[in-house]
Amino acid sequence: MPELADKQLDPAMSKLIRECRSTLRKRFPTANELVYDNYNFLVIGYCTTERPSDCVVSLAANAKDVGLSFYHGAKLPDPHGVLEGSGSQNRFVRLDGVDSLSRPEILESIHAAEAHANPGFRGAGQGKLIIRSISEKQRPRR
Repeated sequence: MPELADKQLDPAMSKLIRECRSTLRKRFPTANELVYDNYNFLVIGYCTTERPSDCVVSLAANAKDVGLSFYHGAKLPDPHGVLEGSGSQNRFVRLDGVDSLSRPEILESIHAAEAHANPGFRGAGQGKLIIRSISEKQRPRR
């Protein structure tokens, strides 16, 4: 992946993003990885197609935090109350480290998001890395 994160993030945050990306790449080997800037966030989405709206989960990182975003999270069950956000569609969890992706309650949300995906992930093959946009004029990461 181009070193987008390294340009504006400290080394520890860049390392965390790379570790989380590696974990999610292994979890979703047939997903397309969409990389783009979303205002103050670097986003890496794991999608069943090349459309951002088909992202099942996304890493969203700014200078201080990394989160796991569920594009259709408002429709997901959340029996453990781990999903944050109150919008009509998106929910997220903050990741303290790559080990957060192995917590049972977060894995449960990831499984639910995958089951909800329409279309679903391909059964075989490899996804593509797609750089959607890198804004020339960006606001400083907060």
